[in-house]
Amino acid sequence: MTDTIAAISTAMGESGIGIVRMSGKNSLDIGGKIFKGKIHEDFKDVENRKLTYGHIYNPKDKKIVDEVLIVYMKSPHTYTREDIVEIYCHGGAISVKKILELLLENGARLAEPGEFTKRAFLNGRLDLSQAEAVIDLIRAKTDKSYDVSLEQLEGSLSFKIEEIRNILLEMLAHVEVSIDFPDEDIEEVTYEELENSGNKVLLEIDNLLSTADKGRILRDGLNTVILGKPNVGKSSLLNAILRENRAIVTDVPGTTRDIIEEYVNIDGIPLKIVDTAGIRSTEDLVEKIGVDRAKKVVEGADLVIGVFDASRELSLEDKEIIELLKEKNSIVLLNKTDLPNKYNIEDLKTLIPNKKIILTAIAKDEGIEELEETIKNMFYSGDVEVSDEIMITNIRHKNQLIKAKKNIEEAIEGIKLNVPLDCVEVDIRNCWDNLGEISGDTISEDILDKIFSEFCIGK
Repeated sequence: MTDTIAAISTAMGESGIGIVRMSGKNSLDIGGKIFKGKIHEDFKDVENRKLTYGHIYNPKDKKIVDEVLIVYMKSPHTYTREDIVEIYCHGGAISVKKILELLLENGARLAEPGEFTKRAFLNGRLDLSQAEAVIDLIRAKTDKSYDVSLEQLEGSLSFKIEEIRNILLEMLAHVEVSIDFPDEDIEEVTYEELENSGNKVLLEIDNLLSTADKGRILRDGLNTVILGKPNVGKSSLLNAILRENRAIVTDVPGTTRDIIEEYVNIDGIPLKIVDTAGIRSTEDLVEKIGVDRAKKVVEGADLVIGVFDASRELSLEDKEIIELLKEKNSIVLLNKTDLPNKYNIEDLKTLIPNKKIILTAIAKDEGIEELEETIKNMFYSGDVEVSDEIMITNIRHKNQLIKAKKNIEEAIEGIKLNVPLDCVEVDIRNCWDNLGEISGDTISEDILDKIFSEFCIGK
């Protein structure tokens, strides 16, 4: 935390502007070693939080490296609450790389992944749930997932967790009073108040947990697997949903031999669509591996789209696919309905009841809109609306809430049984601690390192 760190903050590649960022107590001095302004030649004379035009140069040979705009932001009113210098240079791999190298040669060190945001957290600029929202904001795949991340960055989840922990803190105060002053009247009132407060905490935790599945899908995408025999139209379906020719489509069975993954946005719902190898018995070793992978990937799917060929009779392979669909959230597509029909749809309804069956001719783009509408209605009862509801999108937050729920349930059970209050206190305090790990108030260094290691280096 005493080092001055530096990193490239923009994506590598050609662009109009590249940004190199530096944070730490020596930022101003290091910037002054490699920058000369057109008006204020000495960098220390530049105004706080105002862009200054000039050049980055190599202090060893005095050669100009790039023409830039530079800004100095004085602590504590910065992202990290430390002194920050940002250099806006020409985009491209060479310019930003050369400027970063100069900063490192003159006293800065390369930032670790997420270290700028980690410093913002450790310096009290953000709590941990807000810090995690930063990476979710960067990785958002739809407008709605972006809006949810922005709400969390603004502190919506933090405030709710703080409210619940304040109730727990009052419960702990009641317990300690009763332990210190073991008067029967006080103890009787305390048990009643504790049960009421405990039930309130339990309700708040349940309300948060009820949003976790929807939140996870908004954050990570709805894991959707396309399943079927070879040549039923699986790859054509992928291409139709993506509106591009992503997968190779031929009349040769077994063309798709490996897993193909793509993201698509359906009215704010991010779908991670997985096209799999056709399910069939085969002696081809490579294709067999693809078939085995297809069956494996179905196990972790949120939604399975089973595709069947209406122009071919029901086969043993179809029946094997139907068995895979029965235990999953699934939609059935009866494809190639524009060809002579050899498939009895009533037989299909009998074999796989309570599943939505859509008639399609994917080659003619028929049935795709109905499929997309079905996906929306199936998971969200219509379009997803980001309202004032706080949504749990992070699996770590969900796990901590589950632990906290178990703690408060045990505390309530102990209160009902009139167990000694010092035993109840342990469960209440564990609940308080587990919720504190969401905001970062009660979290270990190892967990912090793991969280921030998932960030990009420049953030």
